[in-house]
Amino acid sequence: MKITGLVSFFGFGQSADIDIILDGAEARKIAEVRTEEGRLKERHPLYYDGESISGKVNVTLRKPGSRLEHQGIKIEFIGQVELYYDRGNHHEFQSLVKELARPGEMTHSMSFNFEFVNVEKHYESYTGANVKLRYFLRVTVIKRLSDLVKETDIAVHTLSSYPDVNSSIKMEVGIEDCLHIEFEYNKSKYHLKDVIVGKIYFLLVRIKIKHMEIAIIKKETTGAGPNVFTENETIAKYEIMDGAPVRGESIPIRVFLAGYDLTPTMRDIAKKFSVRYYLNLVLVDEEERRYFKQQEIILWRKGDRIRKPISHSSSTVSNNVHSLQSTAATPSTPELKSPDGRPHAFTRQDSTNETTDLMSKLSTGEINPTSEDPRVTVETSPVAEE
Repeated sequence: MKITGLVSFFGFGQSADIDIILDGAEARKIAEVRTEEGRLKERHPLYYDGESISGKVNVTLRKPGSRLEHQGIKIEFIGQVELYYDRGNHHEFQSLVKELARPGEMTHSMSFNFEFVNVEKHYESYTGANVKLRYFLRVTVIKRLSDLVKETDIAVHTLSSYPDVNSSIKMEVGIEDCLHIEFEYNKSKYHLKDVIVGKIYFLLVRIKIKHMEIAIIKKETTGAGPNVFTENETIAKYEIMDGAPVRGESIPIRVFLAGYDLTPTMRDIAKKFSVRYYLNLVLVDEEERRYFKQQEIILWRKGDRIRKPISHSSSTVSNNVHSLQSTAATPSTPELKSPDGRPHAFTRQDSTNETTDLMSKLSTGEINPTSEDPRVTVETSPVAEE
């Protein structure tokens, strides 16, 4: 008790409590935001771009009759990006400050009203594997030795309107002389409660397919230059076919997005990170070789209150010839690209981790295109806008 008394006398202790009370908090929606651990979720009041943020700050003296000398009281609204590998540096992309009280002395508890009018909030709150974007209010009672600080987080959602251009995705995938399929997704841009609808047509089947699956993959990229980190997360995976297909067979696809923890697509947020989503189609043969093709989709948050147009980036698939890889590794293996537009050889990775270039064997005649090491190409075709 004596030590506590001395600490308070010299001004080192917490001499007052600070509370931030937001206007309309009881009626405001609450959003769940993931913690850095990724499992537990924090609950914060939900705001949108352009909404005002108002309320009051209560500064309560712990001891009745005591005094609190201060050099001013202020409140800040801050938006910042925290990179987990660079925790010492927080990158603020937004900062608003309002003065609540000038330097003086408090002899009793006081309340201060505040309002940030029509605040622009360009980005959505996000907690990922390597990055966190947060908005918060910070109240600071400035003192000579140690400031009194209180922070309160809020959640922000960015809403968009229906995109004017939303072309379907249609692609033809072929393993030369062995397998030729065509798959189609009804759209390239989906809201977070949408349903992905598609079909897969088997035009030629000469290899033994064991099963086929489709997955939603989230790819988070943080940093820039040499300090780029990419984290892939499989959000959902469905087996859409079991057993060998026959020519002319059609396999329907229907994936409901509402049940998953998804965010809108984020591109170059504050020049610090991006979040993209992909549909990953995988075919597995009887020798456990995996043939896959990833296609990016755009996710957006549907809302009626605040609307912003989605950028009209072209969603029509390129006419260039790409490659479909077969590998025993995970589907995150990068796809081959040809600088001159010609199809690459199908690259296979066997159990000894030695990579065989089949194009060289084809050119020398060591194998023929119909052998068990086929050449794989992906041919794309543009689709008219809806």
